[in-house]
Amino acid sequence: MGKFFKYLILAVVLIISIYPILWVFINSFKETPGGLALPEHWVLDGYISIFTKLKVHVYFANSLIITLASTFISVLIVSLSAYVSARMQFKFRSLITMMFTTTLFIPSISISFPIYRLLGELGLRDTRVGVILVYSGLGIAVTYFILRSYFLSIPKEIEEAARIDGCGYFGTFFRIVLPIARPGIATAAIMAFLNNWNEYYFASLLLKSKEKMTITALLGQFTTAYSKNLNGMFSAIIVTILPTIIVFFCLSNVFVKSLTAGAVKG
Repeated sequence: MGKFFKYLILAVVLIISIYPILWVFINSFKETPGGLALPEHWVLDGYISIFTKLKVHVYFANSLIITLASTFISVLIVSLSAYVSARMQFKFRSLITMMFTTTLFIPSISISFPIYRLLGELGLRDTRVGVILVYSGLGIAVTYFILRSYFLSIPKEIEEAARIDGCGYFGTFFRIVLPIARPGIATAAIMAFLNNWNEYYFASLLLKSKEKMTITALLGQFTTAYSKNLNGMFSAIIVTILPTIIVFFCLSNVFVKSLTAGAVKG
């Protein structure tokens, strides 16, 4: 009976998770979206229009560039701070960890005005570079704790042996620790990628030029005060979520293994 209830709960969670995606996917092929029934006539008008008229591939490329750049910057910088926190003893070490923790409780909307004003003064408003810098700072606490936990699970003897052989701190970190911590780095990068790819608020706030907009910000263009292009919106949603689904399915094993390994010490 225990296995039955376990599989029943998993089935319910799976249905709840898949239903919205399935509903949007089916309706993206209907002439008049609505309901979960299969369309009588499968149409590709929504997909054709977003690629020919809206040039969705341009928004897709913008999202890819911004997401990859911000993920690389965030993981690289945070990995350095996480390694120092995990391995070195210094004053205010616990304070730094606490400061990272407090960022988890700060809602994005509360920092939107300072960020908007700062980027305006720096001349980075409505630029990809400005959004990359903002995205690099979002979610750093989660990245920090994942990497710190993984660094703590690596035996110190490996690093001590590298230093005996003449490696300095940077050499030990880049040549020894990072290769060992690849699963943890991959997990942090996956989570940062998914969060940055799906981010809508700052993308719609900071980017006004259509040629610089991300694909998530594009979704807001389908609904106006006078009309709703549901067919095009559903097609764009499917195109938007495809990369996240592909990334997670391809790297889910690495994701689970690294979380388990990083939980040995914390």
